[in-house]
This record gives sequence, structure tokens and C-alpha cells, in this order.
Amino acid sequence: MAIEAGDFRTGLTLIVDGDPWVVLDFQHVKPGKGAAILKTKMKNLKTGSTQERNFNANTKFEQAVVERKTAQYSYESDNTYYFMDMETYETYELSADQIGFNKYFLVDSMGVTLNFFDGLLLDISVPDKVELVVAETTPGVKGAPTTQTKDAVTNTGLTLRVPQFIEEGETILVTSADGKYSSRA
Repeated sequence: MAIEAGDFRTGLTLIVDGDPWVVLDFQHVKPGKGAAILKTKMKNLKTGSTQERNFNANTKFEQAVVERKTAQYSYESDNTYYFMDMETYETYELSADQIGFNKYFLVDSMGVTLNFFDGLLLDISVPDKVELVVAETTPGVKGAPTTQTKDAVTNTGLTLRVPQFIEEGETILVTSADGKYSSRA
């Protein structure tokens, strides 16, 4: 199915120069003269690189069909992450580069989504919010404003800012899109 650049939306997957890309952000720009331009920020699903590209608003693209499978995170060894399809018990592996920032949200036996394009495993998607344990933080300051934050490190190695009342050993909810504290679990 052909998609015009004017019909872009965030999260749309399409084929550009033979590779699958996902639209991260876009903006329609109408210069004083000439046709409208679509400024986009896109991520190559094969390489993981992000680019800003401009397209004529009537340029057509083919939609990339990304297949998704649910799987369970098993373990990590030598910068390789292993996942198991719970229906077929087939094991999949991804490199640390393919996992990227998601490595901070992988907890043993966690359910994830594997993303495939033309039978090739591209990357994973983790849940929007993930429960992590605070492994290291300074003690809270008594009488500090509730809006004041401090540094903390989770059991997965993620460093983030948390409210003063959070203690070591507590379980917190973290937003996987940006790695920010959401609430206590």
C-alpha cells in the first residue's frame, strides 16, 4: 500500500531506500514559494540510526510490514541478549547495539515484543512502564521540599532522578520511553 508523505504519523513504519524506517516525529512546512515540505525525524529499524530527512509532501512510500511476536527475556551473556518464544520455545538473540537503551528495562522473565521485518529480527519493544528496584541512592533529606529530587541507580544500572522519600531497596515504576521516575510500584 502506497503512503504519501503528507499522510505521515508518528510510529508509521515505511520503506525508504530499501530499508524499514519508523517515523519518530514530523512537521509540515509550507514555504512562501513552492510545494509543502515534510520535515521528519526517522529511525532506521535495521541499523538503529536516527536521521532528519525532508520530503516533498506528495512523495509516495511503501508501508513496511513489521511482524511482532511476544517472547520472554531469558538472560544476557557477552553483550548478547536471549529471548524465548513461549509458544514454540524457540530462542532469539540480539546484540547490545540492537537492544540499545532498552537494556535498562530488561528484568528476568519479563514479557517483551520482538519486531521482525522480512523474517529478520530487528529489535524489541518493552512495556511502557517497568518495575525496577533502587539499588543505590543517598538518604533522603528530612524537611526537603517534595519536589526536590536526588540521583538513584536501579538494579539494571539505569541512573535517574527520584524524589527524596525513595530509599534503597524500594521498587519504583520507570517510564521506558525516557527512563524517568513515574511512581512507587
